[in-house]
Amino acid sequence: MLENLDKIRSKFSEELKAIDSNDKLEKLRVAFLGKKGLVTEELKNIKNLANDVKKVAGKELNILKNEIEAAIAQYQKTLEEMEYQKEIDNAEVYDYSIPSEKPVGTLHPISIVQKQIEDIFKTMGFVIEDGLEIQTEYNNFEAVNIPKNHPARDMQDTYYLENGQILKTHTSAAQNTIMKKYGAPNPGETLKVLFPGRCFRNENLDASHENTFFQLEGMMIGEDISISNLIYFMRVLLTEVFERDVKVRLRPGYFPFVEPGFELDINCEICGGDGCTTCKNTGWIELLPCGMIHPNVLSMGGIDPEKYTGFAFGLGLTRLAMMKYNIKDIRLFNGGNLKQLKQFVK
Repeated sequence: MLENLDKIRSKFSEELKAIDSNDKLEKLRVAFLGKKGLVTEELKNIKNLANDVKKVAGKELNILKNEIEAAIAQYQKTLEEMEYQKEIDNAEVYDYSIPSEKPVGTLHPISIVQKQIEDIFKTMGFVIEDGLEIQTEYNNFEAVNIPKNHPARDMQDTYYLENGQILKTHTSAAQNTIMKKYGAPNPGETLKVLFPGRCFRNENLDASHENTFFQLEGMMIGEDISISNLIYFMRVLLTEVFERDVKVRLRPGYFPFVEPGFELDINCEICGGDGCTTCKNTGWIELLPCGMIHPNVLSMGGIDPEKYTGFAFGLGLTRLAMMKYNIKDIRLFNGGNLKQLKQFVK
């Protein structure tokens, strides 16, 4: 019987060399390991052997069976690699230097504005971070001074997930994480971070409200940061984005995570301040809530409010893009209308 196993081993090795497809490999497997395969037949014949030979024969048969199974598995990988290489060799060659005959794509208008603002703040020493879209309730609310049952939560009705986490309602949800990541700045230095992101709220949709929108949060922390620093950076931002002076107003505003808090409004670029559906006939668009970071928020971020102060602002990227490109309805941004977006090809 052992001589038969050597013959089967040699026969398998020879036939394997001629295999050039998965179909043929499967037929080879059946011929040796199938119900009527050569190895299977030898296994059936063990019962006819003398007792002192059965143990040795059984062991050798199992070795041969394992060898064949391993060889087939390895050869199958080889065939897959050969087929992949064949596809590469036969692939059509493209000359990517030839201009496209079809219209080229472009960044989304919100992405264009975001990149422009990031470039502006990078020149002023800000680092760019990226906040998670799915946040804990703690980071989104408690860590920015909005405890449970606080009325401010009603203003940010959001989407809760089955695991208890939420879709973030504002980019401020990343403040606590970023403070803990960088820690308090060294003496004479400042922490300057910019973190854009997509936000979600259960809004009633209209020309200036969407349930999915983009914000860009800025935060600066140091030993002598004041409101004058905040006003300076906001002026630089808006002047650079619009490439001209724009009419703005700063008015008191309540946000639990800043004290004092302000609303920076921009004169409606759609109607020139005369009043329209976009600005709800007020002539102004709420664009940039901002203020000095509340001491409680600094403390929860591991920064001593007795030693450090800072400002934060939450720029509405979507609304800013509306003003910059004179888009009357915020819902157009998420509509995927290529005809609308083609005008932004640069």
